Amino acid sequence: SGLRADAGVDAPARSGDAAWRAAILSRSSRMQALLDEARLVAASDASVLIRGDSGTGKELLARAIHLASPRAAAPFVAINCGAIPEPLLESELFGHVRGAFTGATSSHRGLVQAAHGGTLFLDEIGDMPLALQVKLLRVLQERAVRPVGATRAEAVDLRIVSATHRDLDAALAAGQFREDLYYRIDVVSLQLPTLAERREDIPLLAEHFLRGLAHKYAKRLTGFAPDALEALATAAWPGNVRQLHNVVEQVCALATTALIPRALVERALRVQPAEPLGYAEAKRRFERNYLIQLLKLTAGNVSDAARLAERNRTEFYRLLQRHGLAPELFRGDGPDVEQ
Repeated sequence: SGLRADAGVDAPARSGDAAWRAAILSRSSRMQALLDEARLVAASDASVLIRGDSGTGKELLARAIHLASPRAAAPFVAINCGAIPEPLLESELFGHVRGAFTGATSSHRGLVQAAHGGTLFLDEIGDMPLALQVKLLRVLQERAVRPVGATRAEAVDLRIVSATHRDLDAALAAGQFREDLYYRIDVVSLQLPTLAERREDIPLLAEHFLRGLAHKYAKRLTGFAPDALEALATAAWPGNVRQLHNVVEQVCALATTALIPRALVERALRVQPAEPLGYAEAKRRFERNYLIQLLKLTAGNVSDAARLAERNRTEFYRLLQRHGLAPELFRGDGPDVEQ
């Protein structure tokens, strides 16, 4: 990731069309509700904070908000606040004048100025150093930016969309994020669901990625075998949509048949790099695996599974819904559900 700036001109969204959200593929009712909110807030100039786990598509949603807004014809400029060292981040954001510091042989226009008239997307704002949080707050309050080493500020007109995978409330409590800045950027908060919370989108996304990657790898690929799609639909996906794209790219690279078999999908799922799990994620995975074992044991009979878990049916159904598990998938022979 790192620095990503796109000063291209986009066409404004017209009433009733879906061009503004064309990059976001979904048939999930949860995603549709989120997109309805995004379309609504896009019409205003309110600052938006997009929350969501890594890989859920926060930048795609930010771009969609920009395209649906009156600023769509102006630049959309993105920067990852956590991927650039602190000494460079200030210059990238606010610019500098010639001679401002050692090595500043010419003036540099910052991304805040580059976003003038449009939208500035601050990805992973929770990783922004405190010293720069103060300077960003001043820009938002005064609607003006003073480049490093400059004596005068220049006016800027822009809309701020921020994103984070961090718990900003915890960062506030720990003194790692300024409360005054928090309330400036969090006028409207949008929460992106994890891929596990929108499982109905997995086949849609997988087939879409396959079409694009088949072209990249110059292969004639027709799709996934039904049991291969089932393996994708029931996997854990801790890395969300980004991980799904990575898995589909692996199977495309290794495919020797037009139809992707389940074995290739399982191989790609297993080679995901293991990352140390936090307590909450470890607990979630244990709970999901426990539910899968119960459903396998009872062949998808919810009453029997709930009894074994010592929970009532309503509570058990709620647990299944939280983990995206459908009891009917375990009836009959039942699938070999990826854990």
